[in-house]
Amino acid sequence: MKRFIAILAVIVFCLTAAGLAQAQGNPFVGTWKMDPQKSKASPSPGPKEETRVVETQGDSVKGSYEGTAADGSRIAYGYTAKYDGKDYPLTGMGTPDGADTLALKRIDTNTYEVTAKRGGIVVMTARVVVSQNGKVTTITTKGTDVSGKSDSSVRVFYKQ
Repeated sequence: MKRFIAILAVIVFCLTAAGLAQAQGNPFVGTWKMDPQKSKASPSPGPKEETRVVETQGDSVKGSYEGTAADGSRIAYGYTAKYDGKDYPLTGMGTPDGADTLALKRIDTNTYEVTAKRGGIVVMTARVVVSQNGKVTTITTKGTDVSGKSDSSVRVFYKQ
């Protein structure tokens, strides 16, 4: 019985340590503020200001965006998703290209890809890269806005 308890304790310790390592090892986690001077959008200007917060929730990540669009309207949207390539709801105001779902796919430790859909149709793809020092995130997007026009952006965020 003592041996069983010892083995169980080792298993619980390993699972807890692995969970903590995963949370600490995710370079995307944190609060990030966009640098509007280094960020660009085409054909129209991108957001005036934007802050993104990424947190771990078990084996998922929760992302939220707050800010002000170029036209002065409010940006406030979010999601909870896994890096498994499956669609998850995207809710709120000012979602990219009017998307209502997104799928995340981890490429490597510092990179993941996003596929955003509106009504089941892909309207935006993005590549999210965190610098090796963990202080800068660059999000590069290509998509189609709600009026059917192509758009793209490169947004640079600094960790707060």
